[in-house]
Amino acid sequence: MNKKIFLGLALFSLTSFGVLTACGKKESLKSEQKEITIATNANSKPNTYIVDDKLTGFDIELARAVFKQLPEYKIKFQVIDFNSVLSGVDNGRFQMAANALSWTPERAEKYNYSLPLSKSATSVAVKPDLKVKTLSDLAGKTTEVLPSVQVATMLETWNKAHPDQAMTLNYMEASYPLTSYVADVASGKSDFVIYDQISLTQIIQQNGYQLKVTPIDLGETDKHTGFNYFIFGKDTEDKALQKKVDTILIKLKKDGTMSKLSEKYLGGDFTPKEEEMKDDEN
Repeated sequence: MNKKIFLGLALFSLTSFGVLTACGKKESLKSEQKEITIATNANSKPNTYIVDDKLTGFDIELARAVFKQLPEYKIKFQVIDFNSVLSGVDNGRFQMAANALSWTPERAEKYNYSLPLSKSATSVAVKPDLKVKTLSDLAGKTTEVLPSVQVATMLETWNKAHPDQAMTLNYMEASYPLTSYVADVASGKSDFVIYDQISLTQIIQQNGYQLKVTPIDLGETDKHTGFNYFIFGKDTEDKALQKKVDTILIKLKKDGTMSKLSEKYLGGDFTPKEEEMKDDEN
């Protein structure tokens, strides 16, 4: 056989073998990927929302950035009502939740938390003529709350401790979006809404409401106040996943990815300081 033809065939065989091997490795990696379902209600803009039929937001894009560096996992998002977000993690239907989630002692009993993702002062949205510094300034006022969330629990506790300065709490369905809470204050249906400073400011600016956002002094607060987290289940596999996610979150904080996403979606760098990103076992 002609030497040139022989060498050409040999080289082709080696190249083909290399391509097939590489393809085989990719296919093997894909088949070995563990699927992770991340739950969200897509109703907490700017952390999680839908635009042009695409799920996005700070929490969502940060989750995508995390798992881009964890190729052993394949992720999919499940949009579902808020109550099912947490119960689904609890029963193992979902492995993770991304939904502007705050820390509460009750939740910490049932779930594992990631390192903090962002930090925003707890604030109140009110009409411009209402001066608010503390909860006592809201005595006799009306607000809308979602049952069992941190704000609702806080205001219920306040009402029990201060019956002469109680507020009226109207309980809403889980499907009622934050934008409607703010719209109801603008229309006069309710007097105030308490939420994080980032979300309230963005909604008011985007809709041109004549409202102001003021950080509210809640007195002595828990060290987790104002932080936003991913949530995981409590079993061994969930804990292992959480640890991997935390490792990547630290990398994304150091390389500036978290700050860039915060600037884009939250309107500023609201990421925690590096010293605040410590694992204290929740």
